[in-house]
Order: sequence, then C-alpha cells, then structure tokens
Amino acid sequence: MSTSLPAAAPAIWREYLALTKPKVVSLLLFTAVGAMFVAAGGLPNPWALLGVLVGGYMSTGGAGVFNMILDRDIDAGMRRTKRRPLVTGSISVPQAAVFGGLLSAGSFVVLLLTTNLLTALLAWAGLLFYVLVYTAWLKRATWQNIVIGGAAGAVLPLLGWAAVTDSLPWMAWILFLLIFMWTPVHFWALAFLVSDQYAAVGVPMAPAVIGTQRTLRQMMLYTVLTVLTTLAPFVLREAGWSYLGAVVLLNGLLVVKMAQLYAKTSPSWVVTRPDALAVYKFSMLYLALVFAALALDRGLPFLP
Repeated sequence: MSTSLPAAAPAIWREYLALTKPKVVSLLLFTAVGAMFVAAGGLPNPWALLGVLVGGYMSTGGAGVFNMILDRDIDAGMRRTKRRPLVTGSISVPQAAVFGGLLSAGSFVVLLLTTNLLTALLAWAGLLFYVLVYTAWLKRATWQNIVIGGAAGAVLPLLGWAAVTDSLPWMAWILFLLIFMWTPVHFWALAFLVSDQYAAVGVPMAPAVIGTQRTLRQMMLYTVLTVLTTLAPFVLREAGWSYLGAVVLLNGLLVVKMAQLYAKTSPSWVVTRPDALAVYKFSMLYLALVFAALALDRGLPFLP
C-alpha cells in the first residue's frame, strides 16, 4: 500500500493576489488617481483612468512579486511575513517569476494603449527602481534604504499626471516630492513595530541600526519637510484656500502625533507598539486626504 503524500493543491488566487501586496498598492494607486484629477482639473478621461487603475496595479503589483522573490530569505525569518506564499511554498519561485513577468509586461501594454508612452515608461521605471535599487541593493546595505527607496512609490503621481498631460511639469514633481518626504515617517513607524525582527534577519532598518532617539529625530525632520511640501501648491498659487485649510488641519494632526510619540518615548527611548501603530495608521490616512483635498480644490469650481 502506497504511503506517499498527496500532491500539494494548486495555489489559489488569493495567494497570487497576496504576492502583489494589495494593501500597499491601493494607497499608491490612490495617489496616482489623485494626481490625474489634479492634472485634469476635474474628471480625467475615463479610458485613461481605467488604464491607470489596471496598468498601475499590474506594474506596482509586479514589483511586489519580484520583491517577495528576492526577499524570501528575509520573509522566512520575520513573524510578520513568514506566511507569505513563497515562504510557505504554496507558490514556487518559477511560478512567481512568470506571474511577475506577465504583470510587468502587461502593465506596459495596458498603459501604452490607454494613455501614452511616457506613462508606460514611468511605470517600468518605478518597478525597476523598487526591485533593483531598493530591494536588491539598498534594503540590505544602509539604514537610508527607505529614504532613497521611497522614490519608487513617489513615481505613482508622476505616472498619473503623465497619463493626463503626457508631460511632467513642476507641479507633478511637487507631488513626487511629497511622497518622497512622507515615506520615512510612515515606514519608520512600521519599522518600530518589527525592529527586533529586522535586526534578527540582518536588515539595517533605522530603529535597529541608529537607535530610537536618532530615528525619532529623523522622523521629526521629515515631518517638517512633509509639511512644507504640502504648502507648496498654495504658496505657488496652484491650489486655493480650501486646500490650505485641509492641509493645515492634517499637518497639525501629523505634527501632534509625532510630538506625542517623541514626548512619550524620550524618558526611556522605548517606542511602544500602540504609539508606533497610531502614527503608522494616521500617516496612511494623512497622505490619502492630502491628495483628495488637492484634487477637490482643483476640480470643484465652487470651492474657493
């Protein structure tokens, strides 16, 4: 009588979806769509909007797939990521590579057909930067990894703007700069939640390398730079008073949350999970609302 084990069941669609990091992609896609509304001054071309939603997800999701392929050794050693499909073996590396390649190639075709060549090239530029520069090099090399690597996510507003205008004026680069400055605040808050896990697998995330005090000071610095960047559209007369009111409120909340985190931590320089989680969650809401405020200000004529 045979005692061989039954063959593993084929990976279900949810596991392939998990390879694309849908939670991360959703926020980045929101910034791309927000940039489209800002560039169009209202509702962008529906065909281009659909193309950015589909093609943008494919390119960003493809980057996530290749990130998991390269980081599977790290993921296996961290509680937060040890259940990812490439760690559990529910999806093999060759299967993931084919899936990532199809997404990446498909994104170029979709964006080229629905928008323009510049948009398709920007999607690939963001993908290649995230995979080759951040994942394959910076992540394991320096605690500045997420600072420089943040440029990959910051490409999405450029992609959205280019989809509408086939150009990249300075206003598009302000939106790029906004995400670039925001990323360290957001990601280092997450890093505090799992700094011991990063240290265990040898990834030089700031809290595990330069310590809590220096990381918090860096976060305060990038908070100030983020605030200043959000004010640029109003100062340069690219946004009105409704946008200013919204970002003043949002910036006030962001500064208060960071100040509270710093003040509560300073006696012992130990960041508690609830405090770090509060900053991490608010930072996601903050970015989405800033882009929404700018899109509404530029797109609704009845707003001042």
